[in-house]
Amino acid sequence: MNPRIESLEKMVDGPRDGALLRFSLGNEYLKAGAPADAARHFRAAVDVDPSYSAAWKALGKALTEAGEADGALAAYEQGIAVAETRGDIQAAKEMGVFARRIRKARGEA
Repeated sequence: MNPRIESLEKMVDGPRDGALLRFSLGNEYLKAGAPADAARHFRAAVDVDPSYSAAWKALGKALTEAGEADGALAAYEQGIAVAETRGDIQAAKEMGVFARRIRKARGEA
């Protein structure tokens, strides 16, 4: 196992467990080519902090890479709503682009 992932995994369910730890773990799993594991941690991050727009965007990316287009689209849509509420316009725009790509790949308008 990747030493960085191993180190972060040791903190899960401990006093430092939280949205940032889960987001960091998700990113490490994405880099390691394990999108399903990444998605699990990004989902945990947004469960802890539903207003974490970067985690919503990363969750959508991980689910896309895992071949779960429906879940990815749902994550992007939720992330867009969160980002717009927080005034995080750039993140909302990026997630909008990714959501449109999924819809286009499905033949939706």
